[in-house]
Amino acid sequence: MKAIVITKPGGPDVLQVQDREDPAPTGDEVLIEVKASGLNRADLIQREGNYPAPPGVPADIPGLEVSGIVKSCGPAVTAWKPGDKVCALIAGGGYAQYAIAREGQCLPIPPNFNFLEAAALPEAISTVWSNVFQRGALRAGENFLVHGGNSGIGTAAIQLAKAFGATVYTTVGSEEKGRICLSLGAHRVINYKTEDFGEELKGVGIDVILDMVGGDYLQKNIRILREEGRLVYINSVAGNTPNINLHQLMVKRLVITGSTLRSRDYAWRKALSAELRENVLPLFAAGGYKALIYRTFPYSEAAEAHRLMAAGQHTGKIMLSWE
Repeated sequence: MKAIVITKPGGPDVLQVQDREDPAPTGDEVLIEVKASGLNRADLIQREGNYPAPPGVPADIPGLEVSGIVKSCGPAVTAWKPGDKVCALIAGGGYAQYAIAREGQCLPIPPNFNFLEAAALPEAISTVWSNVFQRGALRAGENFLVHGGNSGIGTAAIQLAKAFGATVYTTVGSEEKGRICLSLGAHRVINYKTEDFGEELKGVGIDVILDMVGGDYLQKNIRILREEGRLVYINSVAGNTPNINLHQLMVKRLVITGSTLRSRDYAWRKALSAELRENVLPLFAAGGYKALIYRTFPYSEAAEAHRLMAAGQHTGKIMLSWE
């Protein structure tokens, strides 16, 4: 099979197309003939040598989400059969013509989604459901803020929070990105380059915040959260060690939490997939969710796709096609 390989830690040019042996499924694994792979910022960090793959996952082939057709199944698989169309959240190895996933990591492709749209789902909806709805306990009628609403995670968070009855606020870096977020269901957008979200939202009362920025956003987040508010971290691109006012934390009885998905065990991933099938996939069948794809590259241009993601000017997902 063809695979995009990290030949050494470094910039986008270290990604090269190489021939590798086709993987073979065992146990409860399925072999997916990949049609599309979704890019995530974790792929860039892995390429740079700062996010090693967990044990049992190809160390030099990035890629956390794929869509395609089940090619073959291990002897313990009961949920899928060859020919089924699936998308999957995996721990690595997704930049390849074939990828391995355990059966509980796979989701059926919604009937109105093509392979590119389906590959844009697993990481985004898994991250949002597990962090916003499980850890953040967002409920209908609450106010929700997602930073970086133009990202793949952000566009998913806006749509899912809106669908489940929350009022959605978001920060973006341009007016055009703001217009797109409004079209997806955001109630209000704040351009962080020209406005201070801490000032703009101080009278609103936010219940749940999903933050991938970190740094000095922490104290602003704390100020705009109402009592019993929940702040959830999924990244910290602006810094891991911000100052914090513990008095405000205690007086408001706030919860600060966070998570990463890649290191979670299979039992947790399987349970998450079951929740997504029950709670989220019905939205897709009803046309209540749009997989926003910014640009698609052929797999041979993975380096260029990484450059585009690093530039941070996109809205929605960047994809690789293996068709």
